[in-house]
Amino acid sequence: MLSRLLRSHLRPYTRILWYVVGLQIVATMATLTLPNLNADIIDNGVVTGDTDYIWRVGAVMLVVTAVQVFFAIGATYYGSQAAMAFGRDVRGGLFEQVTEFSAQEVGRFGAPSLITRITNDVTQVQVLVVMCCTMLIAAPITIVGGVIMAVREDGPLSLLLLVSVPALLFGVGNVIDRVNEVLREQITGIRVVRAFIREPEESARFGIANDDLTLTSLRAGRLMAYMFPTVMIVLNLSSIAAVWFGGNRIGAGEMQIGALIAFLSYLIQILMSVMMASFVAMMVPRASVCAERIEEVLDTKSSVAQPAEPVTSLPERNTLELSGVAFCYPGAEHPVLCDIDLRAEPGTTTAIIGSTGAGKTTLVNLIPRLFDVTAGSVAIDGVDVRDLDLELLWSRIGLVPQKPYLFTGTVASNLRQADPDATDDELWAALEIAQAREFVEAMDGGLEARISQGGTNVSGGQRQRLAIARAIVRKPGIYLFDDSFSALDLATDARLRAALAPITANATVLIVAQRVSTIVNADQILVLEDGEAVGLGTHRDLLASCPTYAEIIESQRTEEAVA
Repeated sequence: MLSRLLRSHLRPYTRILWYVVGLQIVATMATLTLPNLNADIIDNGVVTGDTDYIWRVGAVMLVVTAVQVFFAIGATYYGSQAAMAFGRDVRGGLFEQVTEFSAQEVGRFGAPSLITRITNDVTQVQVLVVMCCTMLIAAPITIVGGVIMAVREDGPLSLLLLVSVPALLFGVGNVIDRVNEVLREQITGIRVVRAFIREPEESARFGIANDDLTLTSLRAGRLMAYMFPTVMIVLNLSSIAAVWFGGNRIGAGEMQIGALIAFLSYLIQILMSVMMASFVAMMVPRASVCAERIEEVLDTKSSVAQPAEPVTSLPERNTLELSGVAFCYPGAEHPVLCDIDLRAEPGTTTAIIGSTGAGKTTLVNLIPRLFDVTAGSVAIDGVDVRDLDLELLWSRIGLVPQKPYLFTGTVASNLRQADPDATDDELWAALEIAQAREFVEAMDGGLEARISQGGTNVSGGQRQRLAIARAIVRKPGIYLFDDSFSALDLATDARLRAALAPITANATVLIVAQRVSTIVNADQILVLEDGEAVGLGTHRDLLASCPTYAEIIESQRTEEAVA
């Protein structure tokens, strides 16, 4: 999955990546040239006292250093550019994919998981791309080039590399392996914690599991802390061995001082490159998991898709009809809705009532295709909603969800989500009908008053009224109010309904309600119980024919009496 994600999203930046490789080769070769020049200065300048030679070769070293710095900066720049573009494209693809999801796919993944995949998971893969461009490409070039240059300086002394490099690989690899082992324990611990979260009454057991998870995390941190000391021990021991054997060879006249110093530089470069390659390799497993999670989202198609040959026009009748509607969540044993028949005409109000979990919200969500029915059909003006152009369908519906959501911005920008071309006068008119004008005028800025994410800076009732105003701005032919008046007091509720009556006179209105008192005047009331329709008629008819409706009324009277 990781290689597939990298191939698909880095392909447009192939030329930039070749720039990175070329720049890294030049920068690395310049870096490998410096120890050789330094050895030359020592052996032919310092030892002989030739100051002019020192200046000449020193000037060459400055030029080589400038080349190394310039090309290294270029490689880092282009590598970062490719990585940032990669992250931007992946996030853009994920965001576009998620916005196409129906409520079913969002519910399957969960909003927190989708946010994590778009942010943290993409960042993990993006960091891997950056590290590969800045460190991993240079590491093998440095290792191969360093070994060649070290052998050129002194072949016999280069045999130390056969000991130091495997020792470093063993030490670093052992630390990485132990960290991965501990992290596997940590994942197990997380699963245990999640299991306990589902059983809040076992708080003591949760505390034990939480402590174990904390200790596991600390163990992983301590093991990671061993990485740098391990590298330094191998590096210093290798340097000591090089000085020891190199000193003996210098004393025997088999090696020059400058060659020993150059060899030490190459030794350090080789070992540091091995460490950097190991460090990047340690990031690959985490990035691979993140790539799988990203690809899982990208490969998931929305269950609510645009029809191949959509119907792009409808008569303005706004008749709503549900025929034999059933809905079952994937993998569920029992359907949420079963064999629902309902017809709602323009100019009428249809109410839906039932106990919690009866399927009221699910039924409403089937109309704008937040979900698709698993049996039966939902039709507007005689056309199945699955055959309608999605934009046409949504333009005919004004939905106020059970949990009204406001977006970061202003009051005006939230209302114009329904109609971007709405004038200020139209916004104020909608607010007036929704009984929201008074508190909006009192806000600092009026229509331009700031709204925080989710509308957390306004009360629940104000959120509901702003969501209702947003639906009114659209001027739809079908209004869907999903328990949209529950946070309003009875007086505000009554005023709002009276103000709604003129603008919904020719529209089809569907209301999900909890309070019977607010729906007694509905033209028809659908009573749901365990996903089945157990009653349909007026308030008076249901009192006489539907025991479930009578029980709901009696329970609410009892609650009011107790209150």
